[in-house]
Amino acid sequence: MRESKPKSSSAFRVRGMDCAEEIAALEKEVGPVVGGKDHLRFNLLTGKMIIEGVEVDEEEIARAVARAGLDAQPWENARAEPQTLWQRRGRLLLCAASGALTAAGLAVEVAHDGSLLAALAAGQDDTHQISGVAVLFYLAAVATGARYVIPKAIKAARALRPDMNLLMTIAVLGAIGIGEWFEAATVAFLFALALLLESWSVRRARRAIGALMDLSPETARFRQPDSDEVVEVQVDEVPLGAVVLVRPGERVPLDGQVLVGETAVDQSPITGESVPIAKSPGDEVFAGTINGDGAFEMRSVRLAAESTLARIISLVEDAQERRAPSEQWVERFARVYTPAVLALAIAIAIVPPLLSGGSGWGPWLYKALVMLVIACPCALVISTPVSIVAGLASAARSGVLIKGGAYLESPARWRALAVDKTGTLTYGRPRVQQVIPLNGHSEEELLALAAGLEAESTHPLARAILTVVAERSIEHSPATGLTVLPGRGAEGILDGKLFWIGSHRLMEEKGTENEEAHRLALELEDAGHSLIAVGNESHVCGLVGVADEVRPEAGQALRALKALGISPIVMLTGDNQRTADAVAAATGVDDARAELLPQEKVDAVSALGKRFGQVAMVGDGVNDAPAMAASFCGVAMGAAGTDAALETADIALMSDDLSRLPWLVQHSRRTVAIVRQNIIFALAVKGAFMILAVLGLASLWMAIAADMGASLMVIFNGLRLLRSRVDDRFRLPRKRRSPGSS
Repeated sequence: MRESKPKSSSAFRVRGMDCAEEIAALEKEVGPVVGGKDHLRFNLLTGKMIIEGVEVDEEEIARAVARAGLDAQPWENARAEPQTLWQRRGRLLLCAASGALTAAGLAVEVAHDGSLLAALAAGQDDTHQISGVAVLFYLAAVATGARYVIPKAIKAARALRPDMNLLMTIAVLGAIGIGEWFEAATVAFLFALALLLESWSVRRARRAIGALMDLSPETARFRQPDSDEVVEVQVDEVPLGAVVLVRPGERVPLDGQVLVGETAVDQSPITGESVPIAKSPGDEVFAGTINGDGAFEMRSVRLAAESTLARIISLVEDAQERRAPSEQWVERFARVYTPAVLALAIAIAIVPPLLSGGSGWGPWLYKALVMLVIACPCALVISTPVSIVAGLASAARSGVLIKGGAYLESPARWRALAVDKTGTLTYGRPRVQQVIPLNGHSEEELLALAAGLEAESTHPLARAILTVVAERSIEHSPATGLTVLPGRGAEGILDGKLFWIGSHRLMEEKGTENEEAHRLALELEDAGHSLIAVGNESHVCGLVGVADEVRPEAGQALRALKALGISPIVMLTGDNQRTADAVAAATGVDDARAELLPQEKVDAVSALGKRFGQVAMVGDGVNDAPAMAASFCGVAMGAAGTDAALETADIALMSDDLSRLPWLVQHSRRTVAIVRQNIIFALAVKGAFMILAVLGLASLWMAIAADMGASLMVIFNGLRLLRSRVDDRFRLPRKRRSPGSS
C-alpha cells in the first residue's frame, strides 16, 4: 500500500481570540493568505489557530492576524513565553479606569448643575452647558474603555466587515457628535465591561479543562535498573518499562501495571467511577488517579506524553474545533445579522427626517445609535461556545470523553440504539455459570477433573474452568498422556484412569450419555451456555455450563434509555442465536440479531438509520469500528487505556459502566436546552429593546446595560453545565469483576 505524504500543519496562539467575531475576522484576513478558510481550524478553548495542508510564512501569518486586530505567535514559542502583568490584567485595569472616569465626569457635572441627576432619572435629554473638566473626564473614559475596541473597529471598517466593535465605535462617536458625553462614556465603559466578562467566561471554561492537566504530578520516583537506587525526576524523564514507586495518598504519575503491593485507587478523574477500585499485581493503573492507603510498585507502560490522561487532555482540547450545529448556526446568523442591523440603523437615522422634510435629525439619529448598541451580537455569539465548552469539561470529569460540540449535542437526538454484545452488554470473557455433577460426583471433584484435563490448554473455555478452580482453591493434578481430539475435546489419565472432556458431540460418541445427561445438556445449550461434559469409560461425571457474563447494570441502563424515548434497542453480535437470545432476555433488548459478519453489522446499522433517523452504535471500539463509523454517533465502552477505542469513537465511556449512557443522553439534552435558552433569551432582549428604541423609550446607557445583562445571563446559564455530574440516579449497582475479565 502506498504511503501518503503527511500534510504540513502549523499552529499559532492568537491572543485576544475570545469570541466567534474574532474567528470570523481571522477567516477573512488569514484565509486568502493560506489558500482559503478550509485550511484553517480554530480552538476557542485554547486560543489556537491551526493551518493545515500548506506551508506558511510565520511573519506573513502574523501580519494577516494583525490586520484582524489580534496578535499571533507560533504555538511553541507562545507557550514558553510568560505573560506580563499588563497582558494578564490590562483589560481589567482599563475597564476599571473607564468606570472611574465616567463616575468622575458625572460628579463634576452634578456639582456644576444639580438638576442633572433628576433629568437623567426622568429620561429627559440634558440640555445644560457641560463643563470642560467633565468633557475631559468623559473623553478619558471613552479612550480607556474603547482601547481594545477602536483598533479592531478601524480594521473592520477598512475591510468592509462590520462587527460589534464597529457598531460600538459608531455609537460612541455618534453620541459625542450630538453632545451626549455622559452616554458616550457610559457606552464605552459598559461595553468594555461586557468584553471583560466575555473573556472571563472563556478563561473560566479553559480552567475547567486546565484542571485536568493538574491531575498528573510533576515528578515520579523510579528505581534505576543498574544500581537499584530510587531517584526522583520529572515525569517526562521516566523511561518506558521503569519500576515506579507510589506511596499512599499520592497521585499515580504514569500509566502502568502493578508489580508489588495491593491498594485501592480512586479512578474518578479518568473513569468517573464513584468508588475506589482494588488493585493488585497485574492490574493496570492510570496517570492522574489517586492511590489509597497501600504503597505499591508498578512498571510504566506508556511515556508521560502518551498516557491515558495526556490523550484525554489532547482530545478534549481538540474537541472545540468540531463545532456544534447550534454554534455554527449562531455564527452564520451573526454574520448576516450585524450588517443588516447596521443598515437598519442607517435607515432609521436618515429616512424619517427625509420624509418629514429634513427636520428632526437629532432624535432619529439618537434612536439609530440606541439601535446599534442593543443590536451588538455579543450575548448571542458568546452564548453557545461557553455552554459547549462547559458541557465538554463536565462530561470529561464524569468519565465521558466527547470529541466535539457536534457529538455533545448528538445524544439528545438519538432515536434508536444498536449495541454490541461481547464486551458491551457482557464482560467479553466466558465464565463458569453452572456446575452439574452426575453419578455420585461432587462439584469440587468435577471441577478438579476438568481442570486436570485442561491444565495446559489456552482455549477460552479452558481458561474459564481454571479461573473458577483457582477462585475456589480446588486442588488438582494435570492429566498425563493427554490426547487432543480436534473439534471435540481431549482425553487423558488422572489417578490411573482414562477421563475425557469435550462437547455434547463427544459425549454422544463415547456412548455414556443417558437420558438425564442429554436433557440437562439441552437445557444448558438452550440457555445459551457452551457445554463442557466430563466423563470416563463408564459414565458421565458431570456437565459445566460456560457463558459470557452479562454486566449487572446492563438491564437497568437499557430500561433507563427506553424511558428516555430511545427505542428500539437492537443487539448485533457474531455469536450464535441461542446465546444472543439468552443475553437479550437478561438485558431487555428489543431485537437480537446473531451470527453477523462485520459488514452485516454495518448493513444493519445503516438500515436502522434509514428507518429511525439518528442511530447510535455502542461497541468496544475495536471489532465494531466499521459499524460505529456507519452510525450517526459511535460510542466506545471501557476506553481507558485502549488506544483503538479512543481513536475510533465519537464518544468514549472511560469505564466499563453502561449507566453512563442514560446520563449522557440527559446531559446532552440539558446542554441543548441551555443553548436554546441562551439564543432565545438574547434575541428576545434585543428584539424588545429595538422596539423600545424606535418608540423613543430606550436610552444609550439603558441599551448597553441590557446588552451586558443579557451577556451575563447567558454566560452564567451556560456555566451551570460545569456542575452537571453523574449522580446517584445514574450510578447503578456494579458487580466486582473477576480476575482477567474484560
